[in-house]
Amino acid sequence: MQNEKITYISAKNKWFNVNLKEIWRYRDLIFLFVKRNITTSYKQTVLGPLWILINPLISTVVFTVIFGVIAKTSPSGIPQFLFYMSGNLLWGFFSSCLGKGSGTFIANTRLFGKVYFPRLAVPVSDVIYSFINYMIQMLVFVGLTVFYAVTNPMVQPNLYLCFVPVMIIQTAVLGMGVGLIISSITTKYRDLNILVSFSVSLWMYVTPVVYPVSRIPERLHTLFMLNPVAPIMEGYRYAFLGSGRFEMFYWLISLGVTVVVAFLGIVVFNKVEKNYIDTV
Repeated sequence: MQNEKITYISAKNKWFNVNLKEIWRYRDLIFLFVKRNITTSYKQTVLGPLWILINPLISTVVFTVIFGVIAKTSPSGIPQFLFYMSGNLLWGFFSSCLGKGSGTFIANTRLFGKVYFPRLAVPVSDVIYSFINYMIQMLVFVGLTVFYAVTNPMVQPNLYLCFVPVMIIQTAVLGMGVGLIISSITTKYRDLNILVSFSVSLWMYVTPVVYPVSRIPERLHTLFMLNPVAPIMEGYRYAFLGSGRFEMFYWLISLGVTVVVAFLGIVVFNKVEKNYIDTV
C-alpha cells in the first residue's frame, strides 16, 4: 500500500494552459492524426498525393496568365511563373493552417466527446500535415529557383534565406492562431463559417501574393505592411528571388502580432474547450 501510486484528476482552471510535455507524450496520437489527414485527403482519387503538386502548379499557371500576362502585375525581369509560385506556395501553406485550424472543434466533435487527450494535438497535427505538403511543393520551387538563378541574372537568392525557416514557422503559428480563434467562435455562431472562406480570399488580395509591394501607393504603404502576412510574403520573396526588399521593421511588427494572435488563440481555445461540447 505504501508504494501505491495515486493519480489526481482535476479541472483545468488556468486561462492559459499549454502543457508541452503532455503534447509530446501524445506524439504517437499526433502522428496518427497526420496519417489520417493524408489518407482522407487522397482516398478514392485517381492521382492521389500527386495533387499536392498539381494544385499549386495549376493555380500558379492561372495567376501567371491572369495577373502576369493580362493584368501585368509582376515585376519586370523576374520570371512570372517563379514570382507567382513563390507567393502561391506560402499563401497556400498559411491558408491551409488557418482553414484546418478553424474547423478543429466542429470537425472533431464526436472524437472530443468520447476520449480525453490534449485538444491542441489536433491543430498541431493539422499544421504538421500542411507543412509536409508545403515542403513537397518547396522541392519543386527550390529546383526552379536554382535553374533560373543560373540562367537569369535577375533572380538573385541571397543571405536573407537564413530568415526563411523563421518565416515558415511564423506563417504556421499565425495561421494556427487565427484558426483557433475562429474555431472557438464558430462553436457558438455557426454562420460565421460562411464568412471564413470569403475572408481568407479577401485577405489574399490585400497581401502581396499576386503583385509586389512596389505596386502599392506610397501613402498606403504603412497601412498595407501592417497586415501581418505582408512582411512575411515580401521578405520570403526577396530572400529567394531578390525581388522587392526586406523590411525588417515591419517584419518584427509582424512577429509581435503573430505572438499575440497565437497567445489569444490558445487562451480562447482553452476557455471554449471546457464547455464547448454543450454548444457544438
